[in-house]
Amino acid sequence: MDNETLEQIEVLEQYLNEYIEGANLDVHPYEIADLLLKVKKSDEQTYINFLNKLPKDLLAVVIIELPKSDQEDIYERFGAKKLAKLTVELNTNDAADLIQHIEEIDEEKANAILSNLSVEDRVTIEELISYDENEAGAHMQVEIFEAHMDEKIGDSILRLKKMKENNEIDNVHHVFVISNGRTFVGMIPLEDLILHGPKELYKDVIDDEGKITVYVAPHDDIKKVVEVVSNYDLSVIPVVNEKGTLVGRITSDDIYDIISEEATGQIYNLAGVSDTAEQEESFWMIGKSRAIWLGLNLFTAIAASLVIGLFDTTIQSLVALAILMPIVASMGGNAGTQTLTVTVRQMALGEITGDEARQTIIKEVSIALLNGLIYGIVMGIIAYVWFGLPMLGIVIAMAMVANLFAAGFFGATIPLTLKKLGVDPAIGSTVLLTTVTDVVGFFSFLGLATLILL
Repeated sequence: MDNETLEQIEVLEQYLNEYIEGANLDVHPYEIADLLLKVKKSDEQTYINFLNKLPKDLLAVVIIELPKSDQEDIYERFGAKKLAKLTVELNTNDAADLIQHIEEIDEEKANAILSNLSVEDRVTIEELISYDENEAGAHMQVEIFEAHMDEKIGDSILRLKKMKENNEIDNVHHVFVISNGRTFVGMIPLEDLILHGPKELYKDVIDDEGKITVYVAPHDDIKKVVEVVSNYDLSVIPVVNEKGTLVGRITSDDIYDIISEEATGQIYNLAGVSDTAEQEESFWMIGKSRAIWLGLNLFTAIAASLVIGLFDTTIQSLVALAILMPIVASMGGNAGTQTLTVTVRQMALGEITGDEARQTIIKEVSIALLNGLIYGIVMGIIAYVWFGLPMLGIVIAMAMVANLFAAGFFGATIPLTLKKLGVDPAIGSTVLLTTVTDVVGFFSFLGLATLILL
């Protein structure tokens, strides 16, 4: 065992002793998880021993900071009763995620964990996991600091103090004000309460300071939640059902995770890679996922080659065409990728809806045409100087304008069409667009060369 590993073990021991002795642990669970992973690389048995020594409340929050593959190892190692004890230490949304993750690996164990929970906890978690992954309800937690309109500020603060002492709630920045039947009235930043005395009622605070009434419904698409939180600069957003009842909240840390996952998924999909498969440890699973997209790309490449084959006589009669041909396809491919990336991103942010789709297509085609004219003229001059053939310069200039027009048009319409068909716009768009720009580029360049130069 090297010195670095020994130092990491010493730090972990220090954290553990401080926590057991009841001292304030000024370290985030992520840091402990990171140290554990480093120790695991050098000495797996020591890593396992630390997992067994960590108190259940600390172990629970450390586990959710570990990579999914390491979480799965722990779920397989621990029994249902121990996992149930860890589950109740987590916020309800994290607890629901844990159960769902275990269910994907071992459905029988997930059911056993649920059966070891109290009726109240089991009902809550079962409700949360009943929501679709893309719905707001799947990401909310039911731990809420709420106060009634007729409640005194001082009484609610004392109640919050007890909740914090018992680790019943964290990440509290707002108080959710309710009326009879837990009907949502609005939320108030805690900092606004400083201006009011402990004997004042919440309805007085609302009259003086106002309230934030923005909320989402449990079945709202999670993309809408991200959009609302971003537009209103919120650190938390309440979840209110169709009856107007406050049922939960979604905090900023979960929103950040959702944004990160969405961005990662889009990047992977645009590259023709499955984000789910890339998280697998299996070499063969990752290879299989990538091979499927490469196979599709092979067929599209063959289609482009068939177009070139139609003009083999033209290419043989003028070698300059073979030299310049890749330039036309490359410029179209890059212009199309620019349009595709911008369009997919704007769609993800909810900036393209309804009639805006037509405006997007017109804008992207106009930009592509402008660039096509500029670089078509530049490349036409270069081709003329390079090969001494004026008409060759005209041919490549015309082909470049045609291909960049196609790149702008299809770069915008492909993702919009896929979305209309109910398919993730990022999936497959790149492969389809590459095919279009290659085929149009080769066909326009070689076809015009056949008509004008031969």
